[in-house]
Amino acid sequence: MTSSLFVQLLVNGLIVGTLYGVVAMSFVLIYKASQIVNFAQGEFLLIGAWVCWWIMTDLELPFFWSFIFTLAFMMVFGILLQVIVLRPLIGEPIISVIMVTIGLSIFFQAMMKWMFGVFVQPFPRIFETESINIAGLQVQTAYVMSLIISVIAMGLFAYFFKFSKIGLAMRATAFNQQVAQSLGVSVKQMFAISWAISAMVSALAGVVVGIVNGVSSGLSLFGFKVFPAVILGGLDSVIGAVVGGLIIGVLENLAEYVDGQYLHFGNLYVVAPFYVLIIILMIKPYGLFGTKNIERV
Repeated sequence: MTSSLFVQLLVNGLIVGTLYGVVAMSFVLIYKASQIVNFAQGEFLLIGAWVCWWIMTDLELPFFWSFIFTLAFMMVFGILLQVIVLRPLIGEPIISVIMVTIGLSIFFQAMMKWMFGVFVQPFPRIFETESINIAGLQVQTAYVMSLIISVIAMGLFAYFFKFSKIGLAMRATAFNQQVAQSLGVSVKQMFAISWAISAMVSALAGVVVGIVNGVSSGLSLFGFKVFPAVILGGLDSVIGAVVGGLIIGVLENLAEYVDGQYLHFGNLYVVAPFYVLIIILMIKPYGLFGTKNIERV
């Protein structure tokens, strides 16, 4: 492997990793607010990508406005989903809520297949050039856009949670719901906002992946590929989600090259992140940045 090829793989891995990090932050956001692991996260990507594709192809709006309307739709979708489906489950065992998210995943997957079919649909041409040269490296234009958007999203996340009133209220809710409620914070409202933001951010990632690979039901698997990043960084750590996403992105790219050139296993890049995940959890059970929970029995 030459140094230039290694740098190319590293850059591509970091770019994909930022996308993983953004989706992982969506997982963490819902978990911190409500202690729920959302197994329908991948379907949020799928729905967002299909909505943006439909607006561009059927309504023939430019990509910018299609993207904005998609984010607005997903914000409303996330709020309605939390209010109508998940809010009545407040107080129920966590396993019951998790099973509901699994059911939602299956339902949304089937509904998207029914509405749009099972074949891959390419996005209309958005960029004039498919790739651009950056310091001698050829990078797909869509990935450059995803890198810029992902970095902006991460910056907005950091600002939102540290300085905004709603962000501080969400952090208080994540820390202790009863204390937050006693201070006048509407816990139900915080739950709805967390699902709205999670749906919007996931749609953002879904649109970017759809531009590169086309839109199909397989896009929802992106949500499962993010699980190692979430667990690796720590389920309750936003910083851990970003770091975990970057690690998994680089690892996948390097594993795909090594497998293709030397090992010829065929799917090493798919399973390699899970092997690393197991090793890390054997050393740090709560992930790299996760909070240790000590329970008295």
